[in-house]
Amino acid sequence: MASEGILLGMGNPLLDISAVVDEEFLQKYDLKPNNAILAEDKHLPMYDEMSSKYNVEYIAGGATQNSIRVAQWMLQVPGATSYMGSIGKDKYGEEMKKNSKLAGVNASFFLYRSCFIHYIIYYYVHYYEDETAPTGTCAVCVVGGERSLIANLSAANCYKFEHLKKPENWALVEKAKYIYIAGFFLTVSPDSIQLVAEHAAANNKVFSMNLSAPFICEFFKDAQDKALSYVDYVFGNETEARTFSKVHGWETDDVEQIALKISQWPKASGTHKRITVITQGADPVVVAEDGKVKKFPVDKLPKEKLVDTNGAGDAFVGGFLSQLVQEKAIEDCVKAGNYAANVVIQRSGCTYPEKPDFN
Repeated sequence: MASEGILLGMGNPLLDISAVVDEEFLQKYDLKPNNAILAEDKHLPMYDEMSSKYNVEYIAGGATQNSIRVAQWMLQVPGATSYMGSIGKDKYGEEMKKNSKLAGVNASFFLYRSCFIHYIIYYYVHYYEDETAPTGTCAVCVVGGERSLIANLSAANCYKFEHLKKPENWALVEKAKYIYIAGFFLTVSPDSIQLVAEHAAANNKVFSMNLSAPFICEFFKDAQDKALSYVDYVFGNETEARTFSKVHGWETDDVEQIALKISQWPKASGTHKRITVITQGADPVVVAEDGKVKKFPVDKLPKEKLVDTNGAGDAFVGGFLSQLVQEKAIEDCVKAGNYAANVVIQRSGCTYPEKPDFN
């Protein structure tokens, strides 16, 4: 059984501004479907334009936070998960709070210190709140069920290493037996990742990361490589895997071979073997461990039931982790990941019903 605080996530909390847009909007801001990028100056006007032009939904998001929320939903065990990140003090921060309250959240925020939120679904969030930068946002532009993500990190980019070291926050790290961080956090606080990774290795804990996006593999290669030596479970999708292969000069785009190579990457600690998990949309999930590859089929979803692919990868990781912390077999972890992703893509944003229907 999962215990209180068994799973910790650290990442970039973003307020998702999600809307169904048109091709003209994508072209205007030079966006590609099924892609994830960091916002440039040319993208900044799009957030207000989306709010005024389209029927938008505001959803508390960010890759790691999504996965932790889904894991908590799957577990249904009070206090099983926790999360740390940085938000701002502005209208989007207020929208984040409002969104949380609608989900049954009792929130208290404290400037320049950790804030404590007790969700009715029982997971704990320790935010660093920064008054100098706006809350991070992520434009989720949906066209034909495919999403394009444009993240404006803002306050999420202001996470302080000192916040992690505060006793009340480090206590979450010490309590956790499983730790998950999306690769996006490499752009913000690699020092925090390194400290937590070394702690996990020294204390026989399971440390997991996600390749997250092609640009992480391309432009944050050194930081990613350094962290990878501590990672026990590597998650990613086929596009990220192929980009990782290209960046490292492996001269193969075969996902199975790439997964194997990643699983055999040298480790700083021999306590746990490395397992690589690569999703491929509707194609089988690839899992590499012990020099072998296994493929797990994905339940096909009729196209008319597909609403929004945003958060599908995050949901898969959340479902997977919900079984991993219970020491279930890999096939059970993958099955839970596929289930969670299947639920999320039938809804708008990374959302889910009150309780899971998973056995």
